[in-house]
Amino acid sequence: MTTARHDPMATRRHGRRAFLGLGAAAVPLAAQLPTPRPAQSAAVPRTAAQALARLRTGNARYAAAHASHPHENLRWRRTVAIAQHPFAVVLGCIDSRVPPELVFDQGLGDLLVIRTAGHVLDEAVLGSVQYGVAELGVPLVVVLGHERCGAVTAAVAHVRDGSQPEGHLTRVVDGIAPAARASRFRSGDWVDSAVTAHVHRVAAQVAGDPALGPAVVVGARFDLDTGRVRFRRR
Repeated sequence: MTTARHDPMATRRHGRRAFLGLGAAAVPLAAQLPTPRPAQSAAVPRTAAQALARLRTGNARYAAAHASHPHENLRWRRTVAIAQHPFAVVLGCIDSRVPPELVFDQGLGDLLVIRTAGHVLDEAVLGSVQYGVAELGVPLVVVLGHERCGAVTAAVAHVRDGSQPEGHLTRVVDGIAPAARASRFRSGDWVDSAVTAHVHRVAAQVAGDPALGPAVVVGARFDLDTGRVRFRRR
């Protein structure tokens, strides 16, 4: 009888596949083999500049109420079921009025979207961004804030009069409070200024993470009234 030798490298490889949802027990053999990029790979943005241009164009369509709703048909759904190749990570707020796929007029497999109240960071969020950049090769990370953000409004109230939300909302307010303090004496509406300050602060934190390598990080702000997104490079 031949005794199988233990291969520690194989154990590590299996563990990594399991983390990515590609464990041998969970996925058919065909899905474990190297897979080609989608049929429309020539159109997939390869650089941050191309990805940003794609987002700008899509948002212009959305704002003009001429959205094309790309990559939603059955053929494309079957294509991306094999493998995903998103071209941008979008870290945004949970606000129901700001869904990134609609705001940028993109479809299945185009964006890797992470949403928390007030796009507040924690280790899980940073790990999710890192996954998109390091594992999926995404060249662009967008931190997307928006006007009249309820989380930012709560943080401004906390800084102004000491009001403190209950439960887990404290973590959200604490994550935004530094931007609220930094924008307190700026001209104009305080909440509006805090929204912009918070976008820049989060973008700087994300960009400062060495795990993201060469990925480009940009801040962006969505206008609820016009539907337009304004981008600003750090």
